[in-house]
Amino acid sequence: MQTANIGGVRLNYSVTGPKDGTPVVFANSLGTDMRLWDGILPLLPQGLRILRFDKRGHGLSDVPDGPYSMGTLVADVEKLMDLNGFRDAIFVGLSIGGLIAQGLAAKRLDLVRALVLSNTGAKIGTRDMWQERIDAVLASGPGAVVDATMQRWFAKAFHESDAFPAWRNMFLRTPAQGWAGCAAAIAGTDFITPTSGLRLPTLGIAGSEDGSTPPDLVRETVDLVPGSNFALIRGAGHLPCVEKPADYAAILTAFFRTQGHQE
Repeated sequence: MQTANIGGVRLNYSVTGPKDGTPVVFANSLGTDMRLWDGILPLLPQGLRILRFDKRGHGLSDVPDGPYSMGTLVADVEKLMDLNGFRDAIFVGLSIGGLIAQGLAAKRLDLVRALVLSNTGAKIGTRDMWQERIDAVLASGPGAVVDATMQRWFAKAFHESDAFPAWRNMFLRTPAQGWAGCAAAIAGTDFITPTSGLRLPTLGIAGSEDGSTPPDLVRETVDLVPGSNFALIRGAGHLPCVEKPADYAAILTAFFRTQGHQE
């Protein structure tokens, strides 16, 4: 793990893989840190140069006062990529990470050559819906919304697994100010117009049991980009990389190979 001072905020990040490897950036969801990807990394092809990071307000990164804007979150990863020499990268974004991916591609196409938009949308929910959740979290902490969130996030069978409590705990340990700050960024974002202007290889991934960003939302979003593809992972919810890591890694691997990656 490393830290970088990005505009006065220290972000926690990790870079692994050969310096000349295919650059891939992973951006995780609201209420998780970069460990979200731990289950799939060993299943991906060799030779990838991978950048993961904790968004501001999450994991081991700083928690500045909110609310945050989507433009700020996009600028954070833009600066982190510039700092580490990540250009022409494949960007894999899940949930809010997918919004960051869309914003970055619209702003800095030199940094992004292909997108994986996982369990996300060009617009997610409504301002009123997010404000209600923000108010609850700022008043009482993430515990105020954890049970409803876990129901939306994970298929029923996963709730009975030994792995489930750790993800619930990760959510609970997200700083309230960080969660609310990023939730405000989601509430204020509508990327339908900029995303419809993108012209780069794009793959959408959805979970059949996702109650946060249902498959139809993901499909509608990637359909904004001409020539995009879509994959549905059955029996998985909002975090299919957690529930179905082998399926998720196989989909990513196939997409990476269409972008010219060779082991």
